[in-house]
Amino acid sequence: MQGKILVGIIAGLAAAVVFISATTGPLATRLILFLVTPLPLFLAGFGWGWITALIAGLAGALAMALLTTPAIGAVFAISPAIPVAVLSYLVTLNRPASGPGPDVDAATGTEWYPVGRIVIWAAAISGLMALLAMLMLGPDLDTLRTAVRSLVSEGLKPQIEAMNGGKALGPDDIDRLSEMGLYVLPAATALSWMLTALFNLWLAGRIALASGKLPRPWPDIAAMRFPRTTPLVLAAATVATLLPGYVALGASAVSGAFYFAYVLMGLAVVHFITRGQPWRGFALWGLYAALLVLSTGVSLAIALLGLADGFVSIRRRTGTPPPASGGGRPPGG
Repeated sequence: MQGKILVGIIAGLAAAVVFISATTGPLATRLILFLVTPLPLFLAGFGWGWITALIAGLAGALAMALLTTPAIGAVFAISPAIPVAVLSYLVTLNRPASGPGPDVDAATGTEWYPVGRIVIWAAAISGLMALLAMLMLGPDLDTLRTAVRSLVSEGLKPQIEAMNGGKALGPDDIDRLSEMGLYVLPAATALSWMLTALFNLWLAGRIALASGKLPRPWPDIAAMRFPRTTPLVLAAATVATLLPGYVALGASAVSGAFYFAYVLMGLAVVHFITRGQPWRGFALWGLYAALLVLSTGVSLAIALLGLADGFVSIRRRTGTPPPASGGGRPPGG
């Protein structure tokens, strides 16, 4: 236990140093450092258990409180510390298998928590984190609207004017953009948080697997499934964005996170049905390039594909052979 505590403290201090380092230097470097801030916490969780991840998060939060302010330390504890501990717990959650199944390790007879459900947990946590972020910006809608308007007029106005050929934004333009941003920001925040969390979860998993510390076999990510009620959650959240007040903001956060979950499901479908095809590499590179360049339109098509698979089982119809046994298939394969 003492070894786990020591590992947790070291991982927490490392995460705190990375987080603080992300506040200075070139923009690209800051973005990369901010992106990988949760990585030491995930590594602690995967290699030494979720309690070690929790210890790491608390150690990082304490370090942040001492080096910066107690408020920033509290923010670090809420995100990423506690969510990383929860996701680490789910990744390592297992039980004796009652029979063969997609998440069963045949060699040990152990059933591991399904990847699809981990993604859904990440989506739910992301929606909650985004809503908490909105409440921190403004506990009521008027305060939040003022904060968003300040962000647009002081932070984004120069960039928007530059992209618009130097045309100045008037007060009406700023008001319109602020009102739009008020309802887009929760979804964008949830999506960003979920992307960061799942990227670090995947990267930590690959590092732990390479070092022999990953406690479970590498899962077949391309074959993941969501719970059957997931489309209902997305539909309800989307409809709830039409309601007034903070309810719409919370719904925007949830719908943004679950939309991204279906983008990931759509990508999983493409990875699955292209297995064994000679043109697979070209198709995947082209898809990801299009997703980066034509983000919104392509992501919508991919999300619809992922949503459709839950109803018509596209992957089952293709008859694509499963990956090699042993759980060591390369990521995304």
